[in-house]
Amino acid sequence: MTASESTIVASARGVGKTYGTGDGVVTALRHIDLDIERGKLTAIMGPSGSGKSTLMHMLAGLDTPTSGRVIIGKSDLSGLDDDQLTVLRRRQIGFVFQAFNLVPTLTVMGNVVLPFELDGVKPTAEHFARVRTLLAGLGLGAMEGRRPHELSGGQQQRVAIVRALAMQPSLIFADEPTGSLDSRSGREVLSILRQSTSEFGQSVVLVTHDPVAASYADRVVFIADGRIARDVAATDAKTLSEIALDLEVRA
Repeated sequence: MTASESTIVASARGVGKTYGTGDGVVTALRHIDLDIERGKLTAIMGPSGSGKSTLMHMLAGLDTPTSGRVIIGKSDLSGLDDDQLTVLRRRQIGFVFQAFNLVPTLTVMGNVVLPFELDGVKPTAEHFARVRTLLAGLGLGAMEGRRPHELSGGQQQRVAIVRALAMQPSLIFADEPTGSLDSRSGREVLSILRQSTSEFGQSVVLVTHDPVAASYADRVVFIADGRIARDVAATDAKTLSEIALDLEVRA
């Protein structure tokens, strides 16, 4: 294994995705090759309907490619059955979606440690200490005993983010995680995601339409018409906005 290969936590190789058949076929992805590096925040941007969310679902093992393959760690997802995929996602991947998916009958702390319980792991004092540090960092330190209905939408989103980070998965997928947050809360969330890469070596894949959010990334991959249209290193929100606008005009 070369040094560069040792830094890759997930890969797409020739990944394509189509829906439907015959005259109704829709091509969502066209021969995508992409590597996700360890300890990096990678943003995926693109016009509406470009395939960026579909790509995230492929990389996360939530959907199956029509062609090509996805590899997470040393596991080729095409060779795993449903149970094996479930275990891999539970242990190696954290998810943050626009829908918070919090359990209404559980407290904030109960929701955050739920992934441990689902995996048959009893959280240690160290786990609880890390969770409380994350909650405090997102302004939720005094809310661990509250239930979801007692929180605002933005607070519920932040709980979902802490839940995704709690087990320290190697790979985190975040789909528009700041979409329902005000500017200050959004910056706090992005800072926490950056911290997870720089301090804990986790890899974050951030799907976003927001150039400000994408400006926190080490790398920004632009998807257009199901293909990788641009792949740029860390840059400012103005430059990312200009690239995104150019792709919109060309679409």
